[in-house]
Amino acid sequence: MKILIINGPNLNLLGKREPTIYGDNSFEDYYKKLEAEFSNVDFEYYQSNVEGELINKLHEVGFIYDGIIMNAGAYTHTSVGIGDAIAGIETPVIEVHISNVYAREEFRHQSLMAKNCVGVITGLGLNSYRLAILHFLSIKK
Repeated sequence: MKILIINGPNLNLLGKREPTIYGDNSFEDYYKKLEAEFSNVDFEYYQSNVEGELINKLHEVGFIYDGIIMNAGAYTHTSVGIGDAIAGIETPVIEVHISNVYAREEFRHQSLMAKNCVGVITGLGLNSYRLAILHFLSIKK
């Protein structure tokens, strides 16, 4: 099984940025734990702060991977382009968020991606990624 994890803007600062919201672990450290726990999964990880690069990555792998886990950060609430890119590919996408976006500012309550995703996991910290992986493994044919 091939799964791509995509993180959007400012998620490269995990472990440093607003630890009361996002925790004090870097994503790179967490990613190593995921690779160790799910050694049967072929993972790729991609992070960009640039909207067009995220869209290009979705187009690049959206017909050949088994699943995509995407935390588009603030682009979740603003990017019609990312939502359209998800709609245009075959690979299923699960939208994840580390924080509970519904307990935050009102503008974060709307996702322009969710309707094109197979599911949304929000507010469960970094464990959101793990739960998305478990879902993809449970539906593997």
